[in-house]
Amino acid sequence: MKARKLLPMVSLVVMYSGAALAQDALKADPAHYKVVFENASVRVLRINYAVGAKSKVHQHPDAIVIPLNDAKARFTMPDGKAEDRDLAAGSAMYTPAVTHTPENIGKGPIEGLLVEFKTPAPGTAALPTARPNMAMKVLAEGPRATAFQSTADPTFQEPAGSKHDYDQIVISLSPAKMSLAIDGKPAKTDWARGDVQFIGRGVPHESKNASGKPVDFVIIGVK
Repeated sequence: MKARKLLPMVSLVVMYSGAALAQDALKADPAHYKVVFENASVRVLRINYAVGAKSKVHQHPDAIVIPLNDAKARFTMPDGKAEDRDLAAGSAMYTPAVTHTPENIGKGPIEGLLVEFKTPAPGTAALPTARPNMAMKVLAEGPRATAFQSTADPTFQEPAGSKHDYDQIVISLSPAKMSLAIDGKPAKTDWARGDVQFIGRGVPHESKNASGKPVDFVIIGVK
């Protein structure tokens, strides 16, 4: 009887010990996660799962995920519970720190970007609710950041020397002509789907919609 009573407890100890020892996603599963950009504030990972692919158990800090195509994933937690999610292209989800095992259960690949937040605590910067000549819609928000669907109209521009008191991660949702020069470096003018640029708080930059038509991005403002 005592042995039978101990079995569930032993299983729990083993299960949660495994969760505690779970590795960073990049170390545990470099086949599905690649670094796009990293600094002291954030790490941006590109996600790519073929149909039927399954990861190894790993962990992430607080993050925002941006799917680049329509897909379906299953996330299995350390306690064995699983959650299936439909992932819509161009959407965003704020995810608190988690240990899980993802799996592609859809009919197509999973492609996306994961913006992980590295600072010990959320910042205090105020994020804008509107910007001149740019339509903004909140896609996801949490204590560290907000993801906006941002549509720059044909007249959108920021003059040289523009600064903000929050970090920005700019993600292109489709091929686009948008000039963005950061801190005096050569401007990026041609964007492909999933291209990423980081604009640090207080860093001078200038930008201009050079396409002659509205351009869609996801912009993540980090407090």
